[in-house]
Amino acid sequence: MKVKRLVLMTALLLIGAMGCDDDDENLINRGTSLPSLVGCQAVQDGFGPSGAVQLRAEKVVTGLEVPWAIGFLPDGSYLVTERPGRVRLVQNNVLAPQSVLTLYVGEEGEGGLLGLAVDPDFSDNRRFYVYYTATDGNENVNRLARYRLGDAPTTATLEQVLIDQIPAGTFHNGGRIKFGPDGALYVATGDARDPELSQDPGSRAGKILRVNPDSGATENFISGVRNVQGFDWWNNDALVVSDHGPSGELGLTGRDEISIARQGNNLGWPNITSCQETSGQVTPFLSWDEALPPGGLVVYGGALLPSFRDSILVTALGSTHLQRVVLNADGNVTHEMYLTGSSGFGRLRDVVVAPDGALLITTSNCDGRGSCGAEKDVILRVVEE
Repeated sequence: MKVKRLVLMTALLLIGAMGCDDDDENLINRGTSLPSLVGCQAVQDGFGPSGAVQLRAEKVVTGLEVPWAIGFLPDGSYLVTERPGRVRLVQNNVLAPQSVLTLYVGEEGEGGLLGLAVDPDFSDNRRFYVYYTATDGNENVNRLARYRLGDAPTTATLEQVLIDQIPAGTFHNGGRIKFGPDGALYVATGDARDPELSQDPGSRAGKILRVNPDSGATENFISGVRNVQGFDWWNNDALVVSDHGPSGELGLTGRDEISIARQGNNLGWPNITSCQETSGQVTPFLSWDEALPPGGLVVYGGALLPSFRDSILVTALGSTHLQRVVLNADGNVTHEMYLTGSSGFGRLRDVVVAPDGALLITTSNCDGRGSCGAEKDVILRVVEE
C-alpha cells in the first residue's frame, strides 16, 4: 500500500507543476458540478436570515478544552485535538480519560495543537497527522508531524516531522489539515501577522500547502490567504475556502470571506479584501462586513440532513452560529444561520460529517473569548428533525 501511494504521490506532485487534469481517473468526484457564480455578495448587515430547516443538536461529549479538530478512525471512534496540546480518543461517545498524545506546545494567543487528519490507509499504517505550534529556542514555529497510533489506542509515537519552521505568530496560524481526493495532505497556514508573507512564494505562511504524507515534499497549492481555518473540496478541481478578514490591518475590520479556489490561485491577501477585484487574484463569492469569523468548513454530502445536501457549512466563532451557504443553479448565493439564540451553543470551531451522516461540531468557549461553563467545551451531534 505504501509503495502504491508513493508512486501516486510522485505523479501527483509532477502533475502539480504542470497543472491538474480534471479527468484524472485517480481522483474521486466529491460534489455536483460547480455553478457559474454571479459576482461577489457583500453582506453589510448581520450574517443572514435564520434558517428554516429544523435541526436537532445534542451534546455527546463534554469536558474538553478548546477541541480544535476531529478525525474519524475506521471503527467509528475518533480522535480530537485540544489546543493546550492533547489528542483525545472518543469511543461510543465516551471520552477516554487518558490522552493518546500530549505535546508541549507554544500556546500563546491562537497557537497550540490545532489541525488533525487521519490517514486514508489508517487500517494498514495506523497513521495520523497533527499541525501544532512548537517552541524552537526563543520563538514559536508551526509544525506538521506524522504519528502512529498504538495497537491499543491509548498511546502514539512520532514517526516524522514532515514540515518545520512554518512561521507562527500570536495570531494567524491557520491550522486546518485535510486529505484531498488525490491522496495528498493539504495544510492551511496563516500569515503570522505579517501580510507580506502571504504573497511571498518563498514562504510557507499565508498558503494552502499540498504535502506528500510519506516524504513531506511540499508545494504551495494556493497563496494569498490570511488565516484559513476551514476548507473542503466541492469536486476534484475546486476547493471552497473560508478566510478571516482584517482585524485592524489596512485600517479595516471584518470582511471574512468564502472563495472558490483552484491550484495556483492567489486569493489576494493583503492586496484585496471583501469584493474588491484585481487582475490575477481571486475575489470571493461571499463576504461579511462584520466579523464572523469562520472556524471549520465542510461541503455536506451525508444522509441525515437531506435538506443540506451540497450545502457549504461554516462554523462561526464570534458570531456564534452555524452558517449554511447554498450555491444555486442560477449562479446566485443564498445563506442562513442555524444554532442561534436559545438553541445556540456559543462559539463553534470545527464541523465534520460523521460516518453515519450526522454533523459533529465542536465548541470553543474555553479559548479565552467565550464563556467556559462547568461542562467546559463540548461536541455536538446535529441531525435534521
